[in-house]
Amino acid sequence: MTEKELELILEEGEGYRIEFKESLAGLDKEMVAFANASGGRIFLGINDSNEIVGAQKSNKFKSQVQDIANNCQPAIKITIAENENTLIITVKEGEDKPYKCSSGFYTRVGPNSQKLSRNEIVEFFKSEGKIRYDELFDVKFDYDTHFDTKKFDKFLRLAGISRVMDTPAILSNLGVAEKQEGKIIFNHTGIFFFAKNLQDIYYHTAVTCALYKGNEKVDVLDRRDFNEDIISNIDGAMNFLKQYIPVRYEMTGEPRRREISEIPYEALREAVINAVAHRDYFEKGSNVMVEMFDDRIEITNFGGLVKGLKPEDFGRKSVLRNPNIANLLHRIGYIEKMGTGINKMQRAMKNAGLQPIQFEFGNFFTAIFKRPLNTKNGTVSGEISGQNVDIKTFKRIEQDLLNGAVFGAVKEATIKRLKKILYALDEMMVLKIPQLVVKSGIPRRTLQRDLALLKKNRLVVFKGSPKTGGYVLTEKGKKLAKETR
Repeated sequence: MTEKELELILEEGEGYRIEFKESLAGLDKEMVAFANASGGRIFLGINDSNEIVGAQKSNKFKSQVQDIANNCQPAIKITIAENENTLIITVKEGEDKPYKCSSGFYTRVGPNSQKLSRNEIVEFFKSEGKIRYDELFDVKFDYDTHFDTKKFDKFLRLAGISRVMDTPAILSNLGVAEKQEGKIIFNHTGIFFFAKNLQDIYYHTAVTCALYKGNEKVDVLDRRDFNEDIISNIDGAMNFLKQYIPVRYEMTGEPRRREISEIPYEALREAVINAVAHRDYFEKGSNVMVEMFDDRIEITNFGGLVKGLKPEDFGRKSVLRNPNIANLLHRIGYIEKMGTGINKMQRAMKNAGLQPIQFEFGNFFTAIFKRPLNTKNGTVSGEISGQNVDIKTFKRIEQDLLNGAVFGAVKEATIKRLKKILYALDEMMVLKIPQLVVKSGIPRRTLQRDLALLKKNRLVVFKGSPKTGGYVLTEKGKKLAKETR
Protein backbone atom coordinates (compact mmCIF):
# COMPACT_ATOMS: atom_id res chain seq x y z
CA MET A 1 0.00 0.00 0.00
CA THR A 2 1.40 3.39 -0.96
CA GLU A 3 1.65 6.33 1.42
CA LYS A 4 -0.94 8.21 -0.64
CA GLU A 5 -3.42 5.32 -0.40
CA LEU A 6 -2.96 5.18 3.37
CA GLU A 7 -3.51 8.96 3.63
CA LEU A 8 -6.78 8.60 1.72
CA ILE A 9 -7.96 5.79 4.05
CA LEU A 10 -7.05 7.89 7.11
CA GLU A 11 -8.96 10.83 5.65
CA GLU A 12 -12.09 8.75 4.99
CA GLY A 13 -11.93 7.06 8.40
CA GLU A 14 -13.42 3.80 9.59
CA GLY A 15 -16.17 2.14 7.58
CA TYR A 16 -17.99 -1.10 6.91
CA ARG A 17 -14.77 -2.77 5.72
CA ILE A 18 -12.16 -0.64 7.52
CA GLU A 19 -11.27 -0.65 11.24
CA PHE A 20 -8.48 1.17 13.10
CA LYS A 21 -6.90 -0.41 16.22
CA GLU A 22 -4.23 1.01 18.49
CA SER A 23 -3.45 -2.27 20.28
CA LEU A 24 -4.44 -5.94 20.41
CA ALA A 25 -7.25 -5.26 22.92
CA GLY A 26 -10.59 -6.35 21.40
CA LEU A 27 -8.94 -7.49 18.19
CA ASP A 28 -10.81 -10.82 18.27
CA LYS A 29 -14.13 -8.96 18.30
CA GLU A 30 -13.21 -7.05 15.13
CA MET A 31 -12.01 -10.20 13.38
CA VAL A 32 -15.24 -12.03 14.19
CA ALA A 33 -17.36 -9.08 13.04
CA PHE A 34 -15.63 -8.94 9.65
CA ALA A 35 -15.75 -12.73 9.21
CA ASN A 36 -19.50 -12.72 9.94
CA ALA A 37 -20.06 -9.87 7.48
CA SER A 38 -18.31 -9.29 4.14
CA GLY A 39 -14.70 -9.27 5.32
CA GLY A 40 -12.49 -6.22 5.79
CA ARG A 41 -9.14 -4.81 6.88
CA ILE A 42 -7.90 -3.92 10.35
CA PHE A 43 -5.15 -1.29 10.47
CA LEU A 44 -3.17 -1.99 13.63
CA GLY A 45 -1.25 1.02 14.94
CA ILE A 46 -3.84 3.76 14.32
CA ASN A 47 -5.82 5.37 17.18
CA ASP A 48 -9.43 6.59 17.29
CA SER A 49 -8.35 10.02 16.08
CA ASN A 50 -7.10 8.47 12.86
CA GLU A 51 -3.50 9.14 13.87
CA ILE A 52 -0.67 6.68 13.24
CA VAL A 53 0.85 5.66 16.57
CA GLY A 54 2.73 2.66 15.23
CA ALA A 55 2.59 -1.09 15.78
CA GLN A 56 5.15 -3.75 16.50
CA LYS A 57 6.34 -5.77 13.52
CA SER A 58 8.25 -8.55 15.23
CA ASN A 59 7.51 -12.17 14.39
CA LYS A 60 6.43 -12.70 18.00
CA PHE A 61 3.85 -9.91 17.71
CA LYS A 62 2.57 -11.28 14.40
CA SER A 63 2.27 -14.71 16.02
CA GLN A 64 0.10 -13.17 18.74
CA VAL A 65 -2.19 -11.74 16.06
CA GLN A 66 -2.40 -15.13 14.32
CA ASP A 67 -3.15 -16.87 17.65
CA ILE A 68 -6.07 -14.50 18.24
CA ALA A 69 -7.51 -15.47 14.86
CA ASN A 70 -6.94 -19.17 15.52
CA ASN A 71 -8.64 -19.01 18.93
CA CYS A 72 -11.92 -17.77 17.43
CA GLN A 73 -14.59 -20.42 16.87
CA PRO A 74 -14.11 -21.56 14.17
CA ALA A 75 -10.62 -20.26 13.33
CA ILE A 76 -10.61 -17.17 11.12
CA LYS A 77 -8.47 -16.93 7.98
CA ILE A 78 -6.32 -13.79 7.91
CA THR A 79 -3.32 -12.38 6.12
CA ILE A 80 -0.86 -9.89 7.68
CA ALA A 81 1.01 -7.23 5.73
CA GLU A 82 3.38 -4.45 6.86
CA ASN A 83 3.08 -0.81 5.88
CA GLU A 84 5.64 1.55 7.43
CA ASN A 85 4.46 1.92 11.05
CA THR A 86 1.26 -0.18 10.75
CA LEU A 87 0.21 -3.78 10.32
CA ILE A 88 -2.66 -4.45 7.93
CA ILE A 89 -4.74 -7.49 8.89
CA THR A 90 -7.00 -8.65 6.07
CA VAL A 91 -9.96 -10.74 7.25
CA LYS A 92 -11.80 -12.75 4.62
CA GLU A 93 -15.55 -13.26 4.71
CA GLY A 94 -16.08 -16.50 6.62
CA GLU A 95 -17.05 -19.68 4.83
CA ASP A 96 -18.35 -21.29 8.02
CA LYS A 97 -20.46 -18.59 9.66
CA PRO A 98 -21.25 -17.67 12.35
CA TYR A 99 -17.92 -16.98 14.07
CA LYS A 100 -17.55 -16.40 17.81
CA CYS A 101 -14.88 -14.96 20.09
CA SER A 102 -14.60 -15.18 23.88
CA SER A 103 -17.06 -12.32 24.40
CA GLY A 104 -19.74 -13.52 21.95
CA PHE A 105 -20.98 -13.17 18.37
CA TYR A 106 -20.40 -9.93 16.45
CA THR A 107 -21.11 -8.60 12.98
CA ARG A 108 -20.35 -5.40 11.11
CA VAL A 109 -22.98 -2.65 11.13
CA GLY A 110 -21.71 0.38 9.25
CA PRO A 111 -18.35 1.42 10.77
CA ASN A 112 -18.97 -0.47 14.01
CA SER A 113 -18.74 -4.04 15.26
CA GLN A 114 -22.03 -4.87 16.96
CA LYS A 115 -22.69 -7.72 19.36
CA LEU A 116 -25.61 -9.92 18.36
CA SER A 117 -28.52 -10.42 20.74
CA ARG A 118 -30.06 -13.81 21.32
CA ASN A 119 -32.78 -13.26 18.69
CA GLU A 120 -30.26 -11.82 16.23
CA ILE A 121 -28.08 -14.90 16.67
CA VAL A 122 -31.08 -17.13 15.91
CA GLU A 123 -31.90 -15.10 12.79
CA PHE A 124 -28.26 -15.20 11.77
CA PHE A 125 -28.16 -18.97 12.06
CA LYS A 126 -31.33 -19.26 9.98
CA SER A 127 -30.18 -16.83 7.30
CA GLU A 128 -26.88 -18.68 6.95
CA GLY A 129 -28.62 -22.03 6.63
CA LYS A 130 -27.13 -23.40 9.84
CA ILE A 131 -30.63 -24.16 11.09
CA ARG A 132 -32.95 -25.69 8.52
CA TYR A 133 -36.64 -25.73 9.23
CA ASP A 134 -37.27 -29.02 7.47
CA GLU A 135 -34.69 -30.79 9.69
CA LEU A 136 -36.07 -29.62 13.04
CA PHE A 137 -38.04 -32.14 15.13
CA ASP A 138 -41.44 -31.46 16.67
CA VAL A 139 -42.48 -33.69 19.57
CA LYS A 140 -46.09 -32.44 19.34
CA PHE A 141 -46.62 -34.67 16.30
CA ASP A 142 -47.83 -38.00 17.68
CA TYR A 143 -47.17 -41.11 15.59
CA ASP A 144 -50.30 -42.96 16.72
CA THR A 145 -52.61 -39.95 16.38
CA HIS A 146 -51.33 -37.89 13.46
CA PHE A 147 -49.41 -40.27 11.16
CA ASP A 148 -51.29 -41.31 8.00
CA THR A 149 -50.36 -44.83 6.91
CA LYS A 150 -52.21 -44.50 3.59
CA LYS A 151 -50.20 -41.43 2.60
CA PHE A 152 -47.01 -43.19 3.59
CA ASP A 153 -47.91 -46.25 1.49
CA LYS A 154 -48.74 -44.01 -1.48
CA PHE A 155 -45.38 -42.29 -1.14
CA LEU A 156 -43.57 -45.64 -1.12
CA ARG A 157 -45.39 -46.68 -4.30
CA LEU A 158 -44.53 -43.42 -6.06
CA ALA A 159 -40.90 -43.65 -4.92
CA GLY A 160 -40.60 -47.33 -5.83
CA ILE A 161 -39.60 -48.29 -2.28
CA SER A 162 -40.49 -51.79 -1.14
CA ARG A 163 -41.47 -52.65 2.43
CA VAL A 164 -38.53 -54.87 3.31
CA MET A 165 -38.21 -53.05 6.66
CA ASP A 166 -40.75 -51.89 9.19
CA THR A 167 -42.24 -48.39 9.01
CA PRO A 168 -40.02 -46.75 11.67
CA ALA A 169 -36.88 -48.03 9.93
CA ILE A 170 -38.02 -46.71 6.53
CA LEU A 171 -38.93 -43.35 8.05
CA SER A 172 -35.47 -43.17 9.62
CA ASN A 173 -33.77 -44.02 6.33
CA LEU A 174 -35.79 -41.29 4.61
CA GLY A 175 -34.46 -38.83 7.19
CA VAL A 176 -37.91 -37.79 8.43
CA ALA A 177 -38.16 -39.50 11.83
CA GLU A 178 -36.12 -41.27 14.49
CA LYS A 179 -36.75 -43.37 17.55
CA GLN A 180 -35.95 -41.88 20.94
CA GLU A 181 -36.71 -43.55 24.27
CA GLY A 182 -39.07 -45.95 22.54
CA LYS A 183 -41.03 -43.16 20.85
CA ILE A 184 -40.99 -42.17 17.15
CA ILE A 185 -40.47 -38.43 16.71
CA PHE A 186 -40.82 -36.63 13.37
CA ASN A 187 -39.07 -33.65 11.86
CA HIS A 188 -41.00 -31.06 9.87
CA THR A 189 -40.37 -32.88 6.58
CA GLY A 190 -42.06 -36.04 7.85
CA ILE A 191 -44.95 -34.02 9.23
CA PHE A 192 -45.41 -32.13 5.94
CA PHE A 193 -45.62 -35.34 3.94
CA PHE A 194 -47.37 -37.81 6.24
CA ALA A 195 -49.74 -35.88 8.52
CA LYS A 196 -53.37 -36.98 8.33
CA ASN A 197 -54.32 -33.31 8.17
CA LEU A 198 -51.53 -30.74 8.21
CA GLN A 199 -54.04 -28.07 9.21
CA ASP A 200 -54.31 -29.73 12.63
CA ILE A 201 -50.58 -29.19 13.20
CA TYR A 202 -49.57 -25.99 11.37
CA TYR A 203 -51.55 -23.18 9.78
CA HIS A 204 -48.67 -21.51 7.90
CA THR A 205 -48.08 -24.46 5.56
CA ALA A 206 -51.17 -23.78 3.45
CA VAL A 207 -51.25 -22.97 -0.25
CA THR A 208 -53.88 -20.29 -0.84
CA CYS A 209 -55.42 -20.03 -4.31
CA ALA A 210 -57.52 -17.09 -5.42
CA LEU A 211 -59.35 -16.03 -8.58
CA TYR A 212 -59.88 -12.27 -8.91
CA LYS A 213 -62.18 -10.23 -11.09
CA GLY A 214 -60.07 -7.89 -13.19
CA ASN A 215 -56.39 -7.14 -12.71
CA GLU A 216 -56.31 -6.04 -9.07
CA LYS A 217 -56.78 -7.65 -5.66
CA VAL A 218 -60.24 -6.30 -5.05
CA ASP A 219 -63.08 -8.64 -6.01
CA VAL A 220 -62.46 -12.30 -5.14
CA LEU A 221 -64.45 -14.69 -7.31
CA ASP A 222 -63.15 -17.86 -5.71
CA ARG A 223 -60.67 -18.82 -3.00
CA ARG A 224 -59.39 -22.15 -1.75
CA ASP A 225 -56.93 -23.00 1.03
CA PHE A 226 -55.10 -26.32 0.72
CA ASN A 227 -53.37 -27.55 3.87
CA GLU A 228 -53.69 -31.34 4.12
CA ASP A 229 -50.13 -32.42 3.25
CA ILE A 230 -47.43 -31.10 0.96
CA ILE A 231 -48.36 -33.33 -2.00
CA SER A 232 -52.09 -32.67 -1.68
CA ASN A 233 -51.34 -28.94 -1.43
CA ILE A 234 -49.44 -29.01 -4.73
CA ASP A 235 -52.06 -31.14 -6.48
CA GLY A 236 -54.91 -29.06 -5.06
CA ALA A 237 -53.36 -25.84 -6.34
CA MET A 238 -52.97 -27.34 -9.80
CA ASN A 239 -56.57 -28.55 -9.85
CA PHE A 240 -57.68 -25.04 -8.91
CA LEU A 241 -55.70 -23.56 -11.81
CA LYS A 242 -57.04 -26.14 -14.26
CA GLN A 243 -60.62 -25.24 -13.30
CA TYR A 244 -60.19 -21.69 -14.54
CA ILE A 245 -57.48 -21.74 -17.21
CA PRO A 246 -59.05 -21.75 -20.69
CA VAL A 247 -58.08 -24.59 -23.02
CA ARG A 248 -58.42 -25.28 -26.72
CA TYR A 249 -58.35 -28.52 -28.65
CA GLU A 250 -56.38 -29.66 -31.67
CA MET A 251 -57.28 -32.72 -33.69
CA THR A 252 -54.21 -34.95 -33.93
CA GLY A 253 -55.65 -37.57 -36.27
CA GLU A 254 -55.88 -39.93 -33.35
CA PRO A 255 -59.11 -41.02 -31.67
CA ARG A 256 -58.56 -38.44 -28.95
CA ARG A 257 -58.06 -34.73 -29.45
CA ARG A 258 -55.14 -32.84 -27.92
CA GLU A 259 -55.88 -30.38 -25.11
CA ILE A 260 -53.77 -27.20 -25.07
CA SER A 261 -54.06 -24.92 -22.05
CA GLU A 262 -53.77 -21.15 -22.25
CA ILE A 263 -50.60 -21.37 -20.11
CA PRO A 264 -48.64 -24.65 -20.12
CA TYR A 265 -49.60 -26.74 -17.10
CA GLU A 266 -46.04 -28.07 -16.77
CA ALA A 267 -44.67 -24.54 -16.28
CA LEU A 268 -47.29 -23.65 -13.68
CA ARG A 269 -46.78 -26.95 -11.85
CA GLU A 270 -43.03 -26.38 -11.68
CA ALA A 271 -43.65 -22.92 -10.22
CA VAL A 272 -46.07 -24.25 -7.60
CA ILE A 273 -43.65 -27.02 -6.58
CA ASN A 274 -40.77 -24.53 -6.36
CA ALA A 275 -42.83 -22.20 -4.18
CA VAL A 276 -43.71 -25.02 -1.77
CA ALA A 277 -40.23 -26.56 -1.75
CA HIS A 278 -38.27 -23.31 -1.34
CA ARG A 279 -40.57 -21.41 0.99
CA ASP A 280 -39.00 -20.04 4.20
CA TYR A 281 -41.18 -21.84 6.74
CA PHE A 282 -39.62 -19.99 9.70
CA GLU A 283 -41.91 -17.12 8.73
CA LYS A 284 -45.37 -18.08 9.97
CA GLY A 285 -47.30 -15.05 8.80
CA SER A 286 -47.47 -15.86 5.10
CA ASN A 287 -48.79 -18.66 2.88
CA VAL A 288 -47.75 -19.76 -0.56
CA MET A 289 -50.07 -17.79 -2.86
CA VAL A 290 -51.42 -18.83 -6.28
CA GLU A 291 -53.38 -15.89 -7.69
CA MET A 292 -55.24 -15.59 -10.99
CA PHE A 293 -56.02 -12.22 -12.55
CA ASP A 294 -57.46 -11.41 -15.96
CA ASP A 295 -54.02 -10.52 -17.32
CA ARG A 296 -51.64 -12.72 -15.31
CA ILE A 297 -51.07 -15.54 -12.83
CA GLU A 298 -48.76 -14.94 -9.86
CA ILE A 299 -47.22 -17.67 -7.72
CA THR A 300 -45.51 -16.33 -4.59
CA ASN A 301 -43.68 -17.70 -1.56
CA PHE A 302 -41.94 -16.01 1.34
CA GLY A 303 -38.16 -16.16 1.16
CA GLY A 304 -36.21 -14.61 -1.70
CA LEU A 305 -33.14 -16.16 -3.26
CA VAL A 306 -31.58 -18.81 -1.05
CA LYS A 307 -28.39 -17.78 0.77
CA GLY A 308 -25.43 -18.45 -1.50
CA LEU A 309 -27.35 -18.08 -4.76
CA LYS A 310 -26.45 -14.90 -6.60
CA PRO A 311 -28.99 -13.18 -8.90
CA GLU A 312 -26.76 -13.80 -11.91
CA ASP A 313 -26.75 -17.54 -11.11
CA PHE A 314 -30.54 -17.78 -10.89
CA GLY A 315 -31.81 -20.39 -13.31
CA ARG A 316 -28.34 -21.89 -13.79
CA LYS A 317 -27.43 -23.19 -10.35
CA SER A 318 -29.44 -24.85 -7.61
CA VAL A 319 -29.26 -24.12 -3.87
CA LEU A 320 -31.85 -25.79 -1.65
CA ARG A 321 -33.43 -23.99 1.29
CA ASN A 322 -35.17 -27.16 2.44
CA PRO A 323 -33.00 -30.08 1.26
CA ASN A 324 -35.01 -32.73 3.14
CA ILE A 325 -38.25 -31.64 1.51
CA ALA A 326 -36.53 -31.47 -1.88
CA ASN A 327 -35.10 -34.95 -1.40
CA LEU A 328 -38.54 -36.52 -0.83
CA LEU A 329 -40.07 -34.59 -3.74
CA HIS A 330 -37.20 -35.84 -5.89
CA ARG A 331 -37.84 -39.45 -4.85
CA ILE A 332 -41.40 -39.30 -6.19
CA GLY A 333 -40.44 -37.45 -9.37
CA TYR A 334 -41.79 -34.00 -8.52
CA ILE A 335 -38.41 -32.25 -8.87
CA GLU A 336 -35.01 -33.07 -10.32
CA LYS A 337 -32.68 -31.15 -7.94
CA MET A 338 -30.52 -30.25 -10.93
CA GLY A 339 -31.34 -26.56 -11.28
CA THR A 340 -33.12 -27.18 -14.59
CA GLY A 341 -36.64 -26.17 -13.51
CA ILE A 342 -36.46 -22.48 -14.45
CA ASN A 343 -35.16 -23.20 -17.94
CA LYS A 344 -37.84 -25.85 -18.49
CA MET A 345 -40.54 -23.37 -17.47
CA GLN A 346 -39.23 -20.71 -19.83
CA ARG A 347 -38.91 -23.21 -22.67
CA ALA A 348 -42.52 -24.32 -22.19
CA MET A 349 -43.67 -20.69 -22.36
CA LYS A 350 -41.59 -20.03 -25.48
CA ASN A 351 -42.90 -23.14 -27.24
CA ALA A 352 -46.45 -21.96 -26.48
CA GLY A 353 -45.69 -18.58 -28.05
CA LEU A 354 -46.06 -16.76 -24.73
CA GLN A 355 -44.06 -14.06 -22.98
CA PRO A 356 -41.18 -15.20 -20.71
CA ILE A 357 -41.98 -15.66 -17.03
CA GLN A 358 -41.04 -12.66 -14.91
CA PHE A 359 -39.29 -13.41 -11.63
CA GLU A 360 -39.17 -11.01 -8.70
CA PHE A 361 -37.18 -11.67 -5.54
CA GLY A 362 -36.71 -9.68 -2.36
CA ASN A 363 -38.23 -10.91 0.88
CA PHE A 364 -40.70 -12.77 -1.35
CA PHE A 365 -40.12 -14.79 -4.50
CA THR A 366 -42.73 -14.37 -7.24
CA ALA A 367 -43.17 -16.00 -10.65
CA ILE A 368 -45.44 -13.97 -12.94
CA PHE A 369 -47.10 -15.62 -15.95
CA LYS A 370 -48.55 -13.13 -18.44
CA ARG A 371 -51.83 -14.35 -19.92
CA PRO A 372 -52.50 -13.85 -23.65
CA LEU A 373 -54.86 -10.97 -24.38
CA ASN A 374 -57.74 -10.70 -26.79
CA THR A 375 -56.64 -7.65 -28.80
CA LYS A 376 -60.21 -6.83 -29.77
CA ASN A 377 -61.50 -6.04 -26.31
CA GLY A 378 -58.39 -6.22 -24.11
CA THR A 379 -59.62 -9.17 -22.11
CA VAL A 380 -58.41 -12.70 -21.69
CA SER A 381 -60.14 -15.20 -23.90
CA GLY A 382 -59.89 -18.85 -24.79
CA GLU A 383 -61.87 -22.05 -24.52
CA ILE A 384 -63.04 -23.98 -21.51
CA SER A 385 -64.03 -27.58 -22.07
CA GLY A 386 -64.13 -26.95 -25.81
CA GLN A 387 -66.54 -24.01 -25.67
CA ASN A 388 -65.57 -20.44 -26.59
CA VAL A 389 -65.59 -18.21 -23.53
CA ASP A 390 -65.14 -14.44 -23.36
CA ILE A 391 -63.97 -13.71 -19.80
CA LYS A 392 -65.60 -10.34 -19.45
CA THR A 393 -68.35 -9.10 -17.18
CA PHE A 394 -71.65 -8.74 -18.99
CA LYS A 395 -72.35 -5.06 -19.75
CA ARG A 396 -75.93 -5.51 -20.79
CA ILE A 397 -78.20 -5.70 -17.73
CA GLU A 398 -81.66 -4.32 -18.25
CA GLN A 399 -83.18 -2.19 -15.53
CA ASP A 400 -86.33 -4.25 -15.47
CA LEU A 401 -86.47 -6.81 -12.69
CA LEU A 402 -87.38 -10.38 -13.37
CA ASN A 403 -90.97 -11.38 -12.81
CA GLY A 404 -91.49 -10.89 -9.06
CA ALA A 405 -93.92 -13.80 -8.99
CA VAL A 406 -91.14 -16.17 -9.90
CA PHE A 407 -88.71 -15.24 -7.15
CA GLY A 408 -90.79 -13.42 -4.63
CA ALA A 409 -89.01 -10.88 -2.41
CA VAL A 410 -85.50 -10.90 -3.85
CA LYS A 411 -83.10 -7.95 -3.75
CA GLU A 412 -82.35 -6.17 -7.00
CA ALA A 413 -78.62 -7.09 -6.80
CA THR A 414 -79.60 -10.75 -6.61
CA ILE A 415 -81.97 -10.37 -9.55
CA LYS A 416 -79.15 -8.91 -11.66
CA ARG A 417 -76.87 -11.82 -10.77
CA LEU A 418 -79.60 -14.32 -11.65
CA LYS A 419 -80.00 -12.66 -15.02
CA LYS A 420 -76.26 -13.03 -15.66
CA ILE A 421 -76.48 -16.75 -14.95
CA LEU A 422 -79.54 -17.18 -17.17
CA TYR A 423 -77.91 -15.30 -20.06
CA ALA A 424 -74.65 -17.25 -19.70
CA LEU A 425 -76.48 -20.58 -19.84
CA ASP A 426 -78.67 -19.37 -22.69
CA GLU A 427 -75.52 -18.64 -24.74
CA MET A 428 -73.38 -21.59 -23.73
CA MET A 429 -76.01 -24.34 -23.27
CA VAL A 430 -74.08 -26.31 -20.61
CA LEU A 431 -71.68 -24.90 -18.01
CA LYS A 432 -69.95 -26.14 -14.88
CA ILE A 433 -69.57 -23.95 -11.81
CA PRO A 434 -65.94 -22.89 -12.58
CA GLN A 435 -66.99 -21.87 -16.09
CA LEU A 436 -69.96 -19.95 -14.73
CA VAL A 437 -67.69 -18.12 -12.25
CA VAL A 438 -65.46 -16.94 -15.09
CA LYS A 439 -68.36 -16.22 -17.44
CA SER A 440 -70.52 -14.28 -14.97
CA GLY A 441 -67.89 -12.74 -12.68
CA ILE A 442 -69.87 -13.92 -9.65
CA PRO A 443 -67.89 -15.29 -6.65
CA ARG A 444 -68.15 -19.06 -6.35
CA ARG A 445 -70.02 -19.23 -3.04
CA THR A 446 -72.50 -16.56 -4.11
CA LEU A 447 -72.96 -18.37 -7.42
CA GLN A 448 -73.77 -21.63 -5.64
CA ARG A 449 -76.49 -19.88 -3.60
CA ASP A 450 -77.92 -18.27 -6.73
CA LEU A 451 -77.97 -21.59 -8.57
CA ALA A 452 -79.84 -23.14 -5.65
CA LEU A 453 -82.48 -20.41 -6.00
CA LEU A 454 -82.74 -20.97 -9.76
CA LYS A 455 -83.05 -24.72 -9.25
CA LYS A 456 -85.73 -24.17 -6.62
CA ASN A 457 -87.74 -22.14 -9.15
CA ARG A 458 -87.17 -24.85 -11.80
CA LEU A 459 -85.25 -22.50 -14.12
CA VAL A 460 -82.05 -24.58 -14.23
CA VAL A 461 -81.18 -28.22 -13.67
CA PHE A 462 -77.94 -30.15 -13.36
CA LYS A 463 -77.52 -32.84 -16.01
CA GLY A 464 -74.96 -35.61 -16.21
CA SER A 465 -72.58 -37.08 -13.66
CA PRO A 466 -71.06 -34.91 -10.90
CA LYS A 467 -67.67 -35.11 -12.63
CA THR A 468 -68.60 -34.46 -16.26
CA GLY A 469 -72.07 -32.89 -16.09
CA GLY A 470 -73.12 -29.25 -15.88
CA TYR A 471 -76.00 -26.79 -15.47
CA VAL A 472 -78.56 -26.23 -18.25
CA LEU A 473 -81.68 -24.11 -18.62
CA THR A 474 -85.10 -25.65 -18.40
CA GLU A 475 -87.72 -24.62 -20.97
CA LYS A 476 -89.05 -22.20 -18.37
CA GLY A 477 -85.55 -20.81 -17.90
CA LYS A 478 -84.98 -20.40 -21.64
CA LYS A 479 -88.24 -18.51 -22.01
CA LEU A 480 -87.44 -16.19 -19.10
CA ALA A 481 -83.93 -15.50 -20.41
CA LYS A 482 -85.31 -14.46 -23.81
CA GLU A 483 -88.11 -12.35 -22.35
CA THR A 484 -85.82 -10.30 -20.12
CA ARG A 485 -83.10 -9.45 -22.68
